[in-house]
This record gives sequence, structure tokens and C-alpha cells, in this order.
Amino acid sequence: MSTQPSFFQQAEKPRFRPSPRVLLLVDFINPMQFPGAENLVPAALQAAQATARLKKRLTASGVTAIYANDNYGIWRSEFKDLLTACKALPGARGEIATLLEPGDNDLTILKPLHSAFHSTPLEHLLKQLKARELIVAGLAADMCVHLTAMDAYMRGFKVWVPRDCTAAENEEFKVAALRQMSQVLKCSVRKSTGRSG
Repeated sequence: MSTQPSFFQQAEKPRFRPSPRVLLLVDFINPMQFPGAENLVPAALQAAQATARLKKRLTASGVTAIYANDNYGIWRSEFKDLLTACKALPGARGEIATLLEPGDNDLTILKPLHSAFHSTPLEHLLKQLKARELIVAGLAADMCVHLTAMDAYMRGFKVWVPRDCTAAENEEFKVAALRQMSQVLKCSVRKSTGRSG
């Protein structure tokens, strides 16, 4: 007889330990197969490398990580299917997925549209975690990261978007998005190596 706890025994345990800060990784597990993606890939790899370093530090201090990824219209998919497919891609696309592969204690959700909050269980998860601050990293700074930060701001979360942990197809678009997140949404956009990181 197996000594591993059954699915239902695991379900009886407390769901999560509190995590006042949560690292939210948006669309890093990404095939980047769309027009203009070739402009995003090099910056995305740099952002993924910075995010991997940040995630290691935050995980060591007890911060929970949640991955929020598009399902790319494949409604019968699961996050593991997406991860496996992206890891098999050549070059930087596969490297990013391998570098940022979720750990055993990380949480994953699939989202149908841009914001990680839209039509997902993210808000419910954050309540269970008793989260107050979101650290949002990912792709792209001027779309999914920006809209996720906006939804987080509207829900009263303190938001940090480490500027070196995001990328966009165009550096000017990224700078403009970060400026608006800082000025309008009151996000911190300091680098991942800044204080409290």
C-alpha cells in the first residue's frame, strides 16, 4: 500500500501558508509565435534571467510565486502541457521556459485574455494567501503586465513592477508603460536589485 497521502488527504490540509507578498509571473511560458515576436525575444530572455534571480531570492524568503499564462485558445490544455511545449522550442523561447519552470510549491493559472485577473481564480488565491503586495514580472510590459498591474491597483494591492523583469517589442513602448504604471497606478518600477527585492 502506498505511503503517499491520497488526493483527498492532501485536500484536507490547509490550502496555503500566508504570503503577504506574491510574485506574479505573467506570460513568461510563451511560444512567442506572433508577428513582431522576433523583436521581443532577446529582451524577454534578459527579463527572464533577471526574474529567475529575483524569484530565487523571494522564494528563499517565503514569497509565493504564481504563474499566469495565456492558454492561446487551446481550451483543453493544462499549464503543464504549455510548459512542455515551450521547453521543446529552439533557442531563447525554450531557454526561457526552462529557466523559469515552476517549482513544486508554485501555483499556476491559465488566463483567457490579457490581465491575470480577468476570468481567472487569481483574486481568490490572493485572498487565501492574505496577499497585500504583488510583484508583477513578465511579458509584455505594455500589454499583459500593464493591464494586470492596473487590475491589481484597482483592487487595492501595493504593486511593484521590477523594470528589468519585463520586456516589450519596442523599448519606447516599455518605457511609456512603466511611466504610466508609476505615475497613474502608483506602482514601484525600481529594478529587481533595488531595496526590499
